[in-house]
Amino acid sequence: MSAVCAAPDLVEAAVRVEAADRAVGAYARFAAWAEAGRQPWARAVALRCRALLGPDGEAGEHYAHAVRLHRRGGRPFERARTELLYGEWLRRARRRAEARSPLRSALEIFDRLGATPWAGRARAELRATGESAPDGPPADALAALTPQELQVVRLAAAGVSNRDIAAQLFLSHRTVEYHLYKAYPKLGVASRQELARLV
Repeated sequence: MSAVCAAPDLVEAAVRVEAADRAVGAYARFAAWAEAGRQPWARAVALRCRALLGPDGEAGEHYAHAVRLHRRGGRPFERARTELLYGEWLRRARRRAEARSPLRSALEIFDRLGATPWAGRARAELRATGESAPDGPPADALAALTPQELQVVRLAAAGVSNRDIAAQLFLSHRTVEYHLYKAYPKLGVASRQELARLV
């Protein structure tokens, strides 16, 4: 089972070192497994692999179909990887404006998941399209918070109101507001929406 699950990584690595023929068997096993399981995310990853291994002229169609399947849910990290590869392919095909959308989405997901190296790769690709990509949060941003701030931030990111946070933590709502006021600059955010994406 682990060999099947590692197949997408093997495919990408083999393509990057120009040894795609070494990954064809692994791809075939993964594609059969994905089709049998009927999970949209797995079928999307199989299409991503097919785009990597197949003729360049067909890659765009496979990537686009994979992105549509990923939108049905499941495995956001895999979705972001697919969008990153699609964006890279579009940029190499000199379709920079089209590349920005999947690259932005990939960057947002990687940042949200704390996948810093992947976010850096997506950020570099986005900049290569001519768009300025915002710097991500510091890797240890949450570590800079006090324990009380961390509790308040996690609840606020989950959508809990200030009054409900105050009730849960036995604080006044003004104290909750103060902790958020102190935490926002440390995290580099300005709103609850940004906070939810970060945390």
